[in-house]
Amino acid sequence: MFSKIWMNRSTESSSNNIESLTDALKAADAVVIGAGAGLSTSAGYVYTGERFNKYFSDFAEKYGFRDMYSGGFYPYHTPEENWAFWSRYIYINRYTPTPKPVYEKLLDLVKSKDYFVLTTNVDHCFQKAGFDKQRLFYTQGDYSLWQCSEPCHDKTYDNEETVRKMILAQGYEIEEDGTLVIPEGTEIKMTVPTKLIPRCPVCGKPMRMNLRADDTFVQDDGWYAAAVRYGDFLARHGIKASGFWSDRGEQKRNHDYNGKVLFLELGCGMNTPGIIKVPFWQMTNENRHATYACINYGEAMAPKEIEKRSICINGDIGQVLSQM
Repeated sequence: MFSKIWMNRSTESSSNNIESLTDALKAADAVVIGAGAGLSTSAGYVYTGERFNKYFSDFAEKYGFRDMYSGGFYPYHTPEENWAFWSRYIYINRYTPTPKPVYEKLLDLVKSKDYFVLTTNVDHCFQKAGFDKQRLFYTQGDYSLWQCSEPCHDKTYDNEETVRKMILAQGYEIEEDGTLVIPEGTEIKMTVPTKLIPRCPVCGKPMRMNLRADDTFVQDDGWYAAAVRYGDFLARHGIKASGFWSDRGEQKRNHDYNGKVLFLELGCGMNTPGIIKVPFWQMTNENRHATYACINYGEAMAPKEIEKRSICINGDIGQVLSQM
């Protein structure tokens, strides 16, 4: 493990650091992007405040929680009520346009590079912004997918059609741009029709979200294919890394490579540091041509061992990208 952590505690994004990151990106032959919840927060996918109150004020009044995340764990009395909450949650965080063009700004910066994205986000913002889906690995699931709650088999199912039916059944209307509106004189229901409750087509048990919460999370064929592509990307660029395998079950053998690699971490906190943050530190430490960069509001940090090859910017991701 690393001995000490260096953190940029400045409340201002240093212009020198932004210039250094711009130079590092220009010089990079390959870019590995690690994206966490902070990136989507910067893009306007906020789970509290005005956005929460707009869509969940009835649930907040009835149950007392004040954010979408807490509501997602609430033990609702009936599946009809559970899916009323979750259909709204899924729809506004997956099927509506991203409020701010932060992901588009990121794509403009990296589209000419050989890049790959590793993300714990489940909102599909990368694909909505135009990123190549063959260069994306969603490790923690996707709001647009359901799976068997058992699970009895390793397959996931698209939910958009049913989620839209659930939204309309509660009384909302969906405008052309995807916005939810409440028709005049309509009282929004807090339940969905029983016939819309999703059940596994194989065993008949209830479906659940394909989100990694415990060991029942389904890693389907698409998940494994993305994992292989990520491993191939690292191997192709000679990045020393463990834990990635080929589709033949063989451990990756890295090619000799003298190019410059930028590990760009955006908005990753310490909830799941073993997926992006710590591996990025390790790969930067073990690859002498690598640079590590972190943009994070309040948690821009790096180990002392790679401090000289690290760029840590404490600030809003969207604002920093706009200045590059």
